[in-house]
Amino acid sequence: MVTASKVIKNHLLAVLPDAELQRWLPLLEAVDLPLGLVLYESGRTLSHVYFPTTAIVSLLFVLEDGESAEIAVVGNEGVVGISLFMGGESTPSRAVVQSAGRGYRLSSHAIKEAFGRNNPVMHLMLRYTQALITQMAQTAVCNRHHTLDKQLCRWLLLSMDRLQGTELVMTQKLIANMLGVRREGVTEAALKLQAAGLIQYARGHITLLDRPGLEQRTCECYAVVKKEYDRLLPDLMAV
Repeated sequence: MVTASKVIKNHLLAVLPDAELQRWLPLLEAVDLPLGLVLYESGRTLSHVYFPTTAIVSLLFVLEDGESAEIAVVGNEGVVGISLFMGGESTPSRAVVQSAGRGYRLSSHAIKEAFGRNNPVMHLMLRYTQALITQMAQTAVCNRHHTLDKQLCRWLLLSMDRLQGTELVMTQKLIANMLGVRREGVTEAALKLQAAGLIQYARGHITLLDRPGLEQRTCECYAVVKKEYDRLLPDLMAV
């Protein structure tokens, strides 16, 4: 059985009302989330929601020619599969693990039952959904109007916010797929950040060296997203 001390590593679960958390504990299933694992495909009916603890999941839109672009990232602050409790059952996006780790999953029946029965759970999930929608919208604006250098800074900060520690295991090819750009562009942008002493990049490992410097270098999009998460989920952000 999953214990409360382990579950608390996911901030959304940690701020559930205690009575509801105790109801969920026997239903939560601990799962490995290896790099590249597809949690759901576009248009497929979802069977579970996922609460990452040490993994990061990318939500991607994939075009007919196979090209893709990331619309949001979810880590230990949230849940993957909001369409289940929003009544949609499926979504046109794809969810892929971008940084390996672990998490918990809960069946579609259990999350829908809790959403319909418990008002605090419903309000918490709806506030999280609004914050996630803000991230999606700001990502679209950022990808359209800001340089790749600034996009990479935003992406790194959002990813680091959802990890424990300051290191991210990620190849340039995968970053390029997430941002919907050419690999050469990511290489150039990453080298600029490394030359400025903000990150260290070697063999798929990105280490954050200067967070304040990275925040200064990014566009306003990161601050907009963070402010909205802090406003809508203040208890969650304090965990």
